[in-house]
Amino acid sequence: MDEVDFNSNAIIKRLPNHLRKWVIPQPYNEYTAQNQAVWRYVMRKSKHYLAQYAHPSYLDGLFKAGISMDEIPRMEGMNRILKDLGWAAVAVDGFIPPNAFMEFQSYNVLVIASEIRTIDHIEYTPAPDIIHEAAGHAPIIANPAYAEYLRRFGELGARAIGSKEDKDRFEAIRNLSIVKENPSSSSKEISEAEEKVVACRAAIKTPSEMSRLRNLHWWTVEYGLIGTLKQPKIYGAGLLSSIGESQWCMSEKVQKLPYSIAAAEVGFDITQPQKQLFVTPNFSYLSVVLEDFASQMAVRQGGGSGLKKLIASNHLGTITLSSGIQVSGLFDTVLEDQHGNPIYFQTQGATALACNDKELIGHGKESHPHGFGSPIGKLKGVNIPIEKMSPSDLKQHGIVEGKKVCLTYESNLQVTGKIITGKRTLAGEILLISFEECTVTLGDKCLFTPAWGTYDMAVGKEIISAFAGVADAEQFVPEQMIYQKPSKIVYSKREKVLHDYYKKVKKQRLKKDIQINELRSVFELVRTNYPNDWLLILEIFELLPSSAVDFKTAVKNHLNKLSQNKAYANLIKEGLALI
Repeated sequence: MDEVDFNSNAIIKRLPNHLRKWVIPQPYNEYTAQNQAVWRYVMRKSKHYLAQYAHPSYLDGLFKAGISMDEIPRMEGMNRILKDLGWAAVAVDGFIPPNAFMEFQSYNVLVIASEIRTIDHIEYTPAPDIIHEAAGHAPIIANPAYAEYLRRFGELGARAIGSKEDKDRFEAIRNLSIVKENPSSSSKEISEAEEKVVACRAAIKTPSEMSRLRNLHWWTVEYGLIGTLKQPKIYGAGLLSSIGESQWCMSEKVQKLPYSIAAAEVGFDITQPQKQLFVTPNFSYLSVVLEDFASQMAVRQGGGSGLKKLIASNHLGTITLSSGIQVSGLFDTVLEDQHGNPIYFQTQGATALACNDKELIGHGKESHPHGFGSPIGKLKGVNIPIEKMSPSDLKQHGIVEGKKVCLTYESNLQVTGKIITGKRTLAGEILLISFEECTVTLGDKCLFTPAWGTYDMAVGKEIISAFAGVADAEQFVPEQMIYQKPSKIVYSKREKVLHDYYKKVKKQRLKKDIQINELRSVFELVRTNYPNDWLLILEIFELLPSSAVDFKTAVKNHLNKLSQNKAYANLIKEGLALI
């Protein structure tokens, strides 16, 4: 397989290594001629319909994003054009974890699933595919206000705290998308996958930050409407890329609600058409709502509540103390005073310390492989917090290198030991104090003993921020998440022959002089051997000149016969209308 060209766009070139691991070379040679025909049908039909119902930025953006009507776009081609918009695109394998997906957006990079929906799911697929990602997401970023909203959403989403239930739901949805798009899946497998999604959704009793933020993402980026309640336009990628639901959503059967932060509390079901949609008056208003939501997030609020969210998530997270020191790890314990304020925290397993998202030298996860614990608060009887103390303040309170000291916090937690060193910020604030022969106690509870070695104490009177993920992902590289990848479709010999017929018809479309006999031969073979294939017959009909009266009539009659099947009657009807 070819290697990814990270130099094709300066924005991709700047991607950190922990995101690059999700990027794959676009498997362009694996797209069949039938895949290309699916792309062409959806794009032509969508453009025709959406010219009336999509936000004006969409059609203008198709050109600006380098999206062709006739062929599946190549990543390198898109990137040459997207760079003028300050964006880029990369190919991935289906769904990737939400935080990673969001972080790509924060770097102005669109994540594009390399797969394409099968002809059986031409109107809609729950799986992320290149039609949805490239033709749905990319065009709207030509609008500056929307592009900034998407970038800012990525920044917040990358740090939103999730839950174990979120992870279970993500895996269930991913599995459903894979099962539904695989032609060899049985009805039982599909049913079981759908039931799993429903069960995982029901298991979420208290939505997490990530869950609520994902709701906002769904009702805007994926299924958003813009304008007035009576005459809205489409801008959500899920609607723009679904030729079925883009029409359904404009009917009176779908309730239109004014967009607000209340949308964060409204869940969604990817297996069903949406019963209601939210309408934003303009793209700038999306950012207003997003900032309202951000003010409620732990990354902004910090405190004991933020730390508890990290503990409940059972995922790697980071807290930032008032001194600026950041602690990244798997948080499992918080001790509180009688007022519910955190006075001590503990991680388990590998932990790293950082400042301004840069790991402190000598304090990576190799230095703290078994966890990290530290007090929070001020010293008893001392108004000034340790991080703000001047050299004379430190000396007055006995905090001097080489001296043994007993620090008693307002919580009555005590740290007793010999100070060996410390770390400060460039502004002089104390981040860390290291002790030897150290004991940390709270009443009769022992939190650290000298036998455990050097005690590194993070300094800070309070937690000012808490967020998902690690502070310095380039140094503290989390273990690769093991997840189910989309299975490559294995085509039978019979299916490959059909794809060759699609290829022959495509070659005819590219020629100046169409060979009627070649089309007639393909038509007869398809009508005889593939009696249910409607898309190729439609492509043949489109190419026939008005002079080929008899042949054109035969093809039209066969299409009328195929139209008796409700599964694709409307697809044929609308395809003929386009022609």
